[in-house]
Formats: sequence, structure tokens, C-alpha cells
Amino acid sequence: MPNTDDPIARQLIALRRTQILEAAIKVFAEKGFHRATTKDIARVAGIAEGTIYSYFSSKTDLLLGILDLLNQTEQRAEHFNAGSEWNFKTFLIAYLHQRMATLWPKAEMFRAILPELLSNSTLREQYYQQVIEPTIVVAEAYFRLQIEQGQMRAVDIPLTVRAIASMVLGLLLLQLLGDSSIEQQWEKLPEVLGTMIVDGLQPQETRNRYEHQEQ
Repeated sequence: MPNTDDPIARQLIALRRTQILEAAIKVFAEKGFHRATTKDIARVAGIAEGTIYSYFSSKTDLLLGILDLLNQTEQRAEHFNAGSEWNFKTFLIAYLHQRMATLWPKAEMFRAILPELLSNSTLREQYYQQVIEPTIVVAEAYFRLQIEQGQMRAVDIPLTVRAIASMVLGLLLLQLLGDSSIEQQWEKLPEVLGTMIVDGLQPQETRNRYEHQEQ
């Protein structure tokens, strides 16, 4: 990939990377990870096959790039910083809605790549270190702030963050296993899940205040 400090060139590089990744998402969803080829991806992206290797070293690198794109790793700190200006429940429901709106339309792609993610130990390690772990660090900092501000009762922050992330991934997995209720009504999940989480995490006096305001 070209190495430059030119901001316009960096923007063009980012756009080309996204173009390639979006094409790879479509091809992986249609053909599965192993049957998909970089030639297929290049055709869908409308570029020469060799161009892909200027940005990604392999199909596995492409897959890691997709997971990073869908995770919105670079934007996650910005999301949580903005959320610090909202009350806990409002932000959490909005955040869950944004995450699910990003992930759910890509459900078939997850079905195609999940076997590779589970069986490829190198990919698994890279995914955790480069995508999951940085996201957890940002979320833990946000939850710590909420506790300091009295918006959340004192909890085990690392376990709480992982439990919430697991709820979202678990719901996606249920849909992949054929759960029709989740497939048909996933747009309602942020409100349901957010309310469950907030009711469990907020201090009692805060819950009482919100309940009074909603009446």
C-alpha cells in the first residue's frame, strides 16, 4: 500500500480499502471464505486483481480487515466520548441500535466466515488483539466514568463489558442458527436489551428518577 503523509492521498487509500472490503463482504457471503477468490473480489470491486495486494497481503488479511471495518474500531472511542454527554440509558440504546444496524445486514457474511474465524488460531489471535481488545479498553473506560458519575452502580467492569458484548454476539448467533423471531424483529432488540442492562446496572435512586419521569 502506498506510504504517504498527504491527507488527500490517505483519504483515497481509505476509500479504496473500503471498496475492496465491501466487495469481499459480498463475495464471502455468497461463496463462503474458502471458495471465494481474490479474482472474484476484484471483479465485484471493479478493480484489477493485483490492486488488492497493494492493500491486503492475503484473503486472511482481507477477512481481518472486514472484521475491523464492521467493528468500527477506529471510531469506537469517538462513539463513547459522545455518549458521555448523554444519560446512560439513552446512549446505551442508541449505541446498541447503531451496532446492530451495522452487524445484522451482514449476517450471511458472518455465517460464511465464522468457521474460519473459529478454526484459524492465528486469525483468532489477531482478531482479539487488534479488534476486540482495543474496543474493550474503550468500553471499560466509559463504564468506569459512568460509575464515577453515579450513573451506574459499582460492578466488575471487565466482566460487565464482556457480558454485554456477548449478549449482542449471542443474539446474532441465534439468528444464524435459524431463530426467526430475531431475524424478523432485530430492530426491537436495542430497546429490549438496553432496558434489561440499565435496569440491572443503574443505582436504585437513578432508576426511580427515570421511572418517575416516564410516568
